[in-house]
Amino acid sequence: MRIDKYISMTGLYPRRETARLLAAGRITVNGEVCGKHTVVEAEDLVAVDGNPVSLSGQERVYLALNKPVGITCTAAPGVEGNIIDYINYPSRIFAVGRLDKHSEGLILLTNDGDIVNTMMRSENQHDKEYHVTVDKPVTGAFLEAMSAGVPILGTVTKPCITYPVADRQFGIILTQGLNLQIRRMCKELGQRVLRLERTRIMNITLDGLERGAWRHLSEQELETLMHSLNG
Repeated sequence: MRIDKYISMTGLYPRRETARLLAAGRITVNGEVCGKHTVVEAEDLVAVDGNPVSLSGQERVYLALNKPVGITCTAAPGVEGNIIDYINYPSRIFAVGRLDKHSEGLILLTNDGDIVNTMMRSENQHDKEYHVTVDKPVTGAFLEAMSAGVPILGTVTKPCITYPVADRQFGIILTQGLNLQIRRMCKELGQRVLRLERTRIMNITLDGLERGAWRHLSEQELETLMHSLNG
């Protein structure tokens, strides 16, 4: 298989980090610096910074975290309140996508680089559901405008599903993930977001998971998730 696929399957690095390591010449195959098109055979010795890596013995980890406000979705050790230090899991994991520092709710973490790469492709149309509290009453016209698409960041957001929750709270289901998308959409329509909580990613929900807590995905959750991703 190609070297980037191999490294991803070890669970040690996501695809983007693997690309950076390859560009820096830090990955070798049988002692030789390799490129992004290098193909790895079963008997090859693969190493990162001289440290051998392999596919054997890598237990796949899939976690759901109810992220509190203030935690940053980065693995960078120099960032105070980074999500990896917060969870303090005994093996290397990384977050699937992002949830900005001032938002809360569901985020998935794993050491499975393939699932990260698949879920990050917006064309796969994977649902992400949020509850949003704003500073003014939510009107039918506002919800209709949000669902139809809002001009932000030089483009128009994809049509989405919106629904009322309370006087100043609404739900929204997105299939894309532009930078600060919901906050920017609301601002464009004259609303300021006071609270933003992600409640669902595909079939995974926050049900029963307290703020700040994490858990392993159940076998049923994982089976359904994989079926959706591979379907």
